[in-house]
Amino acid sequence: MRDGKRYSVFHYAVMYRQEKIFKIVHQHKENNIDNSIDGEGNNILHLAGYRARQDRLDLGPGPILQMQRELQWFMEIEKLVLPRKILSQNKKGKTPLTIFNEEHNDLTSKEIQWVTGMASACSVAASLIATVAFAAAITVPGGNNSNGLPFFSSESSFLVFAVSDALALFTSITCVLYFLSIFTCRYGVKDFLYTLPNRVIYGLICLILSVISLMIAFSSTLFLVFAKKNPLILIPIVALTCVPVISYSFIQLPPLLDMINSTYGPGLLAK
Repeated sequence: MRDGKRYSVFHYAVMYRQEKIFKIVHQHKENNIDNSIDGEGNNILHLAGYRARQDRLDLGPGPILQMQRELQWFMEIEKLVLPRKILSQNKKGKTPLTIFNEEHNDLTSKEIQWVTGMASACSVAASLIATVAFAAAITVPGGNNSNGLPFFSSESSFLVFAVSDALALFTSITCVLYFLSIFTCRYGVKDFLYTLPNRVIYGLICLILSVISLMIAFSSTLFLVFAKKNPLILIPIVALTCVPVISYSFIQLPPLLDMINSTYGPGLLAK
């Protein structure tokens, strides 16, 4: 059935990004998705190329996921239509991909601005962590003996310091490299599907690990210096260390997990 505009249920489900409704209707054999053409000559893939309403775009937890979600929707519909429909033109002579590119120019520009701004901020933070970790590595707590070995090298907590400081240095440098790679990206439309989200995900994971490692290294240093005089100092050290780690994780983990689920999880029509 179609209305006065020759829109079927398929058309409305695609236009309003109603994945569940689309799945239910598509499961009925009497509905032929390939023959659903509206009055403007748009097939179902043309309509998938038009930008979603803002309220549907806002469902994503981050700006970068808005473009990713639009691409995922377009590509899911592309899998369902006949090959000849992918390159078919409407009455204005536009293919589905042409419409998609035109409709999402503004969204692409906004998301490029967002992702580069985030990459700049995270690169600065990771650089500061790398600087502190490197300085801590060459000025070990307690100093060195006449043989050049650290005085606390036999302490188990010194091993914790060395490992965590090295991990903080390596992960922070890796984080900087990931976020710098964002600036060299082509920023093509399809880069928002996997390339950019992957770099953001890996960069944020490295940044979180570097923060945690740096706090562990700092706590180990305090414990090395003051533990022999007062072993109970470990309690406030651990408590204070958990504050920035938990605070930062609480802020960064939810959007990071959403991004991981959106990038590596099931497709929109599989949910």
